[in-house]
Amino acid sequence: MKETKIALGTWSWGLGAVGGDQVFGNHLEKDNLKPVFDAAMQAGLNVWDTATVYGMGASESILGELAKAYPRQEVILSTKFTPQIASNTPEAVTEMLENSLKLLQTDYIDMYWIHNPADVERWTPGLIPLLQSGKVKRVGISNHNLAELKRANEILGEAGFKVSAVQNHFSLLYRSSERGGVLDYCKENGIEFWAYMVLEQGALSGKYNTQNPLPAGSDRGEKYNKVLPQLEALINGMKTIGEQYGASVSQVGIAWAIAKGTQPIIGATKPKHVVEAAEAAKIVLTEAEVAELERLAEATGVDTRGSWEHPMD
Repeated sequence: MKETKIALGTWSWGLGAVGGDQVFGNHLEKDNLKPVFDAAMQAGLNVWDTATVYGMGASESILGELAKAYPRQEVILSTKFTPQIASNTPEAVTEMLENSLKLLQTDYIDMYWIHNPADVERWTPGLIPLLQSGKVKRVGISNHNLAELKRANEILGEAGFKVSAVQNHFSLLYRSSERGGVLDYCKENGIEFWAYMVLEQGALSGKYNTQNPLPAGSDRGEKYNKVLPQLEALINGMKTIGEQYGASVSQVGIAWAIAKGTQPIIGATKPKHVVEAAEAAKIVLTEAEVAELERLAEATGVDTRGSWEHPMD
């Protein structure tokens, strides 16, 4: 199957704890999202990323409903084991996977992640029987630093497997994985790097500014609205570079992430978002443009590390 340069994220799909209404100020259900899913598949974007904890199953459930309209081999499904909500049993990783399989209405997952490094020694071995059974095709780790990534790779290596991908927060405003050596290690060892929050939950989309802030009362509004004045020069720089390519601000942010050797995960909430993402994958920024974007980003002085993340560097 042809690999795409972009994955589509479903963090904001569905309602409930750690779901779209609380984090993003969205209220997206299956009926709103069917046109989004269909537009993505038509545009050749078939990699869908979710997690057990997004809406506590709501996101997986919606994705499963939409994906079943297509032949299984045409949809790449990615979901995650979240240690913080695991049962205290030896089979905890398998149990959570089984629940995801049920919600996603499938008998295998293309990419299965450990969501965060709560305990590398404890949780990484739980991936091995899933790989051996074929219920999981490949495994990855998310929010792990370089030492944790190397250790996870060692544990899997003892059973003849490896970490296939890393999924970390990575954007113009948050390059900790680059500074901490994670990105280089991935490149040197044939490990994919999936970059999430590339557009910082919309703060780098060009849609929001001090006159038009992010949704009040949402987690992202609380986090980003207070730094919007600091982002103006960066957004203007992204706009200027975008004009050379007939591209939007958000497309420049996506193209930057691709230029860094990552596969960005773009939140899919409207059909136009996925069409725009597909077009962004065709943009090839120059080294000078990448350097200019990074200079402007540094000058903002903004650090967007999430409360769930520990430093990579």
